[in-house]
Amino acid sequence: MTVDVRDVPEAKRYEARVDGASDLAGRADYIRTAELIAFVHTEVSPQYEGRGVGGALAATALDEARTAGLRVLATCPFIAGWIARHPDYQDLLYQARSNVSD
Repeated sequence: MTVDVRDVPEAKRYEARVDGASDLAGRADYIRTAELIAFVHTEVSPQYEGRGVGGALAATALDEARTAGLRVLATCPFIAGWIARHPDYQDLLYQARSNVSD
């Protein structure tokens, strides 16, 4: 099974398709600024659950965030959990800076 993941900026999401099919196997919705990409929702069609579609979405989206120099805000539980299980992506996580001095 081949999972093709592509950024679709006009829809503000990454889309996954399997084996060249036209139907959508999964998607990862985001909000993007010049410095940050916030993943807000990930969904995989029931017939593709457990087959690596979600992982392919996460890996592709995060690899592209790294290439673009973006920080990642993972409000989506799936993306947050995926990053927690793949420590080599944790350096991408957005860290809020406090303006409060000690």
